[in-house]
Amino acid sequence: MDASMWVAKTGLSAQSTRMTVIANNLANVNTIGFKKDRANFEDLLYQRIVQAGAQADATSETPTGLMLGTGTRVVSTEKIHRQGNMVSTENSLDVAIAGDGFFAVQQADGTTAYSRDGSFKISNEGALVTGSGEPLIPAINIPTDAASVTIGRDGTVSAELASGGGLSQIGQFQLTRFANPAGLTPIGRNLYAPTNASGDPIVGNPGLQGAGMLTQGVLEASNVNVVE
Repeated sequence: MDASMWVAKTGLSAQSTRMTVIANNLANVNTIGFKKDRANFEDLLYQRIVQAGAQADATSETPTGLMLGTGTRVVSTEKIHRQGNMVSTENSLDVAIAGDGFFAVQQADGTTAYSRDGSFKISNEGALVTGSGEPLIPAINIPTDAASVTIGRDGTVSAELASGGGLSQIGQFQLTRFANPAGLTPIGRNLYAPTNASGDPIVGNPGLQGAGMLTQGVLEASNVNVVE
């Protein structure tokens, strides 16, 4: 194949991958807590025809040389963990993280996954779970006779029973941070799995050790900007 055609082919292939990444971003523009992806490019090896500084003649050297590139490729895709806008829902079980951190949830196989999606539900056993049914870690159980649930900025969960008696604390949200959140692997269902690249999980209460704060009755929208 002609060298120029090969270089053009690498560019088309890389741009096709980039368009797939952009299409997935746009498809998830309304997905709660979704973080957009970015395709990262790198140039391929160069053919060195003339080395910079090589002897051009008896009295001069080439100032720049002659190097022919062989194209480009997508070297990685990267999640951009920028804060999304806050959207009011007035649902007492909706919670948004303002700042750093993820909700930890337990998957069906017993492993822990992480999410920014705070649209929680109550299971038939009274536990707070994700829309896909994964329970929170640590578990938070809502009494069946709870008339209202209050979630503080610091993650404190309180309930007022229908029988009265005022608010009583029933649980505590915790958030998990990572040294390199871009190293988390998205696994679907608004969840991420940790990797060696993400670093060890750092668990703490909201507002402590660099973790963000919680806001009840709102959700964090996708950070995809359709005009970018």
